[in-house]
Amino acid sequence: MALAAKPYLQRITALFGADVDWDSHPYSVPAVRALESIDFHADVTFFIGENGAGKSTVLEAIALALGFSMEGGTRSVRLNSAGAVAPLHQALRLAKSYKTPKDGYFFRAESFHNIATYMDEVGYLGSYGGRSLHAQSHGESFMAVLLNKFKGKGLYLLDEPEAALSPNRQLAALRVIHQLVQDQSQFIIATHSPILLAYPNAKILLFDGTGMSEVAYEDTEHYAITRDFLNHYPRRLEQLFAPD
Repeated sequence: MALAAKPYLQRITALFGADVDWDSHPYSVPAVRALESIDFHADVTFFIGENGAGKSTVLEAIALALGFSMEGGTRSVRLNSAGAVAPLHQALRLAKSYKTPKDGYFFRAESFHNIATYMDEVGYLGSYGGRSLHAQSHGESFMAVLLNKFKGKGLYLLDEPEAALSPNRQLAALRVIHQLVQDQSQFIIATHSPILLAYPNAKILLFDGTGMSEVAYEDTEHYAITRDFLNHYPRRLEQLFAPD
């Protein structure tokens, strides 16, 4: 039986040294404190949780351990305008496939403006559709990345991509993600989007105050709250706006 090429990134293992200050960020975050290892799905792995639960922190550490820069882009982009590097990535050990991905990208919604500025400065717009990313809306620029920059057979890390996308564009992004998965790509995505989370057979890891656990799509708050609100929104609005 032939060995599977994916997942390109099979597992991360955290080996914390004795000098770690568990009271400092990010080690004080329960999901980081409890981090031992993560096994990744061959197609899509989602990180979910409330703001501050550690999902973006862990994703960023994985990206840095893989050789991406702090603010994202391809591995050839070495950009860190904040001048800081989180230390968590130094504790991570990566288990990879025998086959190296041919493409890769780390997308961070919060720092993508800096990547767009850098691309304008160096005049490297051909791989982004030939048009300045600043000349497009946030959603248009992300779709330009997804449609033009992601070539397939790649490992792609996305941090809250839905921040740029309308619900309709989230559906469009889901379609493109599926096409790339069919072309031997692997995704690791931190998200709040119940639309993106619906990707079939994905692995969903919940970051919360107890650490980290795998959950089914229908058991996520994203699904349950969205479904409940859409089915009962008049009553939910009445409850929300009721005087204390």
